[in-house]
Amino acid sequence: MVDLSITAGTLVTGDDRVPVGPGWVRVRDGRILEAGVGRPGFPVVVDLPDAVVVPGFVDLHVHGGGGASFPGGDPVDALRALALHRAHGTTTSLASLVSDTPAALDRAVAALSELVVDGELAGLHLEGPWLASARCGAHDPSTLRDPDPAEIARLLRRGTVAMVTLAPERPGGLDAVRQVAGAGVVAAVGHTDASYALVVDAIGAGVRVGTHLFNAMAPLGHREPGPAAALLGDPRVTVEVIADGVHVHPAVVSLVLATAPNRVAAVTDAMSAAGTGDGDHRLGPLDVRVRDGVARLAGRDTIAGSTATGDVLFRRLVAGPGSPPEPGTSAWTAALARAVDATSTAPARVLGRDDVGRLAPGSRADLVVLDRSLQVRTVYRGGAEVPPFAPTAADSSPGRR
Repeated sequence: MVDLSITAGTLVTGDDRVPVGPGWVRVRDGRILEAGVGRPGFPVVVDLPDAVVVPGFVDLHVHGGGGASFPGGDPVDALRALALHRAHGTTTSLASLVSDTPAALDRAVAALSELVVDGELAGLHLEGPWLASARCGAHDPSTLRDPDPAEIARLLRRGTVAMVTLAPERPGGLDAVRQVAGAGVVAAVGHTDASYALVVDAIGAGVRVGTHLFNAMAPLGHREPGPAAALLGDPRVTVEVIADGVHVHPAVVSLVLATAPNRVAAVTDAMSAAGTGDGDHRLGPLDVRVRDGVARLAGRDTIAGSTATGDVLFRRLVAGPGSPPEPGTSAWTAALARAVDATSTAPARVLGRDDVGRLAPGSRADLVVLDRSLQVRTVYRGGAEVPPFAPTAADSSPGRR
């Protein structure tokens, strides 16, 4: 029995072989039964002639939202953060932790692993603690340390850590890359002052992701290219970009998309303030102040993650550095296809997931229904409609984590 059938004025499947345009999707038992272009030859349950339907967003790098954080390791908080991001279209998330003491990381991994096993989270992302002090960003420098094989093995032993970000210049960094990659976990370079040559070596050792390209890394130079050039130049590497309009200029985002087609994963790097407005928050052990939607470490200019959600990234990617293309034009459909690749298909590929990030037979029925201005109308996860996020008074109160 078909649970759901949808037609849309614009369907973007995430498959380059399927043209962007009017199309339809049929869902059975939470999976996509079939999808096609044009008008379907069957009765329609949901007809959306003015809507844009895209795959659910996949976020490789998110620390929290809705007033709740992942780094604290509280499953109730984690589910609240997931609820906020799902309501904005992100149906697959890694929970990103921040640098902390060995005991605190052990506790967080143990507690959140239950949500990975239950399928609520796609995995955990250890952003540190093996990062460069010179590029620590919003990480507590007192918690940074050199990679220890025993600690890495202990954190990976549950099989729920999906990605690890580290700085290869730390003593033992390349060996740590080999250990992480050898365990079947995605190794990423980030928060690094490493040279171009060292990052090339790290890629050879198994690095496959560049963590938030340009942010918290040595800058791109014409004589010393630095990490960004090494990561962009290798076809094996997918680069994260925080496309919130704050972390990276839209013109640079467009340049990255042109330089590394199908290898760009838009990430929110969102912290607890996403979806809650301005106020005082925490990111791991550090105080964060959000003003005008920008999160910074309290008393400093250092950006501390973002307050973006997946739909914000999608709209910014479609708009590019100038005026958004006119709906219905070839420029608009091309921009939609690029945005779907960066927000869904490419990050799903990083995780080795072929059941999310696209609208194809056998995939989980994760769909985002957008209006013509690309605002979220409805989100489906596994064929079930995601409820709207319900803010509470505590979400916007000072001190909320």
